[in-house]
Amino acid sequence: MAAAAEIARMSRERPPYYWQSLDFQKLMGEYPPPPAFFNTVYRMPRPRLRNLQENRFRSQIARAWEVPFYQRRWRAAGLEPGDIRGIGDLTKIPPYTVLDIRDSIARSPPFGDFMGVSPADGRRIPLVIQTSGGTTGLPRPMLYAPQDREVMAILGARRLTMHGVRPGDLVQVTRSLGLANGGFHVREALWKYTGAVPVMTGSGNVTPTRRQIEIARAWGVNVIVGFPAYLRHMAIVARDELKIDPRSLGIRSLDSNLGMEDRGAIEELWGAPCHDFYGAHESGMIAADCAYRNGMHVQEDAFIVEILDPETGKPMPQGEKGNICVTSLYKYSAPLVRYNINDVSAIMPGACECGSTLARLERIFGRSDNMVKLRGVNVFPEAIGALIAEDARSTGEYFCIVERSGEAGHDEMTVMVEVAGCSVDPGVFQKDLERRLHEALAVKLAVKPVQRGDLDQYTGVSQVSKVKRLLDKRQSDSVR
Repeated sequence: MAAAAEIARMSRERPPYYWQSLDFQKLMGEYPPPPAFFNTVYRMPRPRLRNLQENRFRSQIARAWEVPFYQRRWRAAGLEPGDIRGIGDLTKIPPYTVLDIRDSIARSPPFGDFMGVSPADGRRIPLVIQTSGGTTGLPRPMLYAPQDREVMAILGARRLTMHGVRPGDLVQVTRSLGLANGGFHVREALWKYTGAVPVMTGSGNVTPTRRQIEIARAWGVNVIVGFPAYLRHMAIVARDELKIDPRSLGIRSLDSNLGMEDRGAIEELWGAPCHDFYGAHESGMIAADCAYRNGMHVQEDAFIVEILDPETGKPMPQGEKGNICVTSLYKYSAPLVRYNINDVSAIMPGACECGSTLARLERIFGRSDNMVKLRGVNVFPEAIGALIAEDARSTGEYFCIVERSGEAGHDEMTVMVEVAGCSVDPGVFQKDLERRLHEALAVKLAVKPVQRGDLDQYTGVSQVSKVKRLLDKRQSDSVR
């Protein structure tokens, strides 16, 4: 009897089919994928772009008022529906950070109240869960509705096309395939909106690095997507272990979120241009550089990007560094309104040679919440890495340990750095690098040379997609 009832239920219950969940033609008109993007939004006159943003902003504010997280925070700030009428009122809204998201999850486990949907809504709309990288604790879950995923895929396809991906290309994706969003987001963008074929090798713990190189050579891969540290690691494994010159593989382009990494060193290894981009788990693809590689173009039909003073939270003038604060103009499941990501950058003045009218972000200089204050000096681990990459005697791999020492409790940082080979004199290298770091950062750091591969146990560069660079022993052994 129970089995018959279950069969009867299955025959009546109709799931929400993905292909019926969106008007795809309408969506592509609103958020044009390549190549239409380059003839529309990419060169859209600023007044018309502002009008587009205003309309979408008002819709996002209305959606956010339906979400308990925003209701609670905005009413606590003295706001009521109708108070925010346009982008000009944006600064009335209190920014929030990842700490507020974690608090939301703690208040309403396991998914929090910052999303306007729950898994139960899967009965009416197709939903998928992806998460943050989870390098500093339990990964943050995010439920994505069809509109969220499709617009994110279109934004990703724009970036990949700007970075040289063409229909028919084989694109090797070395980003993590699992709960984390990175790998699957790239796959969706490539497969649905570029005409290129994704080769989803995943990170080194999914497909060993030697095999990644063998696949790239055997299959004729054109483009590689990956974190800068792993792209560098792949090239060194190819050259030193497999005796294959990475430049001989014919890779046409590299796609990576560079931050403070030295793109020149990676390009020299591969003999291919390395392109920069910026995005976040919560938002999707925010900005990407073009062929001129002079700043990252913000996808302003999908985002409003502010730069905020890390101390006061007030908007910074154009050209000055501060925290990136993003407002999404398209998200349904979890609207983003003034999300302070804590990544440090600046809006570049002037226009790009490519002719785009879109604003440009500078490179990412580090995270303000990853910044270490040593004897009154602000130090970013990413800035240390950029200086290390300048020295050919290192592999470019490093790991920073901060601890309190001595009776006076002074904060000290030790930078472990891999040497490139046995011909390097570690004593001379140590002294030279300590002097260079002191000159550039105006604070004294201790350098500890180690052998190549020794740092993998700390950084995870050969295994995981998100590399760790800092252990702050002053904060309960928090690895970041």
